Amino acid sequence: MKELVILSGKGGTGKTSITASFARLAERPVIADCDVDAADLHLVIPPTIRQRHVFMSGHQAVVMEEVCCNCGVCLPECRFGAIMEPNPEAGHDTYWIDPTACEGCGVCLETCPMDVIEFPERRCGEWMISDTACSPMVHARLGVAAENSGKLVTTVRQQARRIAEEGEHPLILVDGPPGIGCPVIASLTGATDVLLVTEPTLSGAHDLERVLGLTRHFGIPAAVCVNKWDINPEMTGRIEAQARQSGARVVGRVRYDPSVTRAQIQEKAVVDTDCPSADDIRSIWKELAVQ
Repeated sequence: MKELVILSGKGGTGKTSITASFARLAERPVIADCDVDAADLHLVIPPTIRQRHVFMSGHQAVVMEEVCCNCGVCLPECRFGAIMEPNPEAGHDTYWIDPTACEGCGVCLETCPMDVIEFPERRCGEWMISDTACSPMVHARLGVAAENSGKLVTTVRQQARRIAEEGEHPLILVDGPPGIGCPVIASLTGATDVLLVTEPTLSGAHDLERVLGLTRHFGIPAAVCVNKWDINPEMTGRIEAQARQSGARVVGRVRYDPSVTRAQIQEKAVVDTDCPSADDIRSIWKELAVQ
């Protein structure tokens, strides 16, 4: 079983559109949307959710306001400014904790002389298993101001692998997050192949080099494609030369095509429409030869 991870050094390069098209071209894949901070693959491949699970991670301090004595001992101890002073107009007659500011360090729990601060596990989001028109999909949504996106990515990948193994699917397609941070590393480790999608801009070239460094570090063979290459052919040539010098394989280009946006509005993959860029994506898929 192979696992192809589609990444980009920055957002907005067309990574998700290409992933959706690959899902249509692949034979019996399992799809994993690992861009949990801003998941959008479901906008192009509409899912029918079969299972929904709560994602719990870390802890969050909560003042039991009905028994708090308002001593204020905890206030100066919080380095994150999460402990708020009493505000009856907002419904808080005692000290209380802002859940979006709490980092779950537990200092207030240790310093409270009345032992009236609870420390429950934090609900950080949810993950789902869905059916789509082309394959099963595992996807997730991280909560607002929630943390541990890397752990949620790992959960998504583990579930996708379980489904692939149980159903004898030959390929897992991972739509990874942009950048080089923790969720990207969690998406990348252990994969068999990586496709890096970039665009012909200075920021595209810079961020591609960063993510290429990440693939080299983990020893995963990387392929590169340039989306909207024809808006700056000179920069495209420079990026492709840069990729080859870094040991990556250049597998193709995708032209700028307004039909891509129209396909997204219609909740379709690009290869499900009759447009020039669809042929470019098919050519890249063939060149990757993951199946």
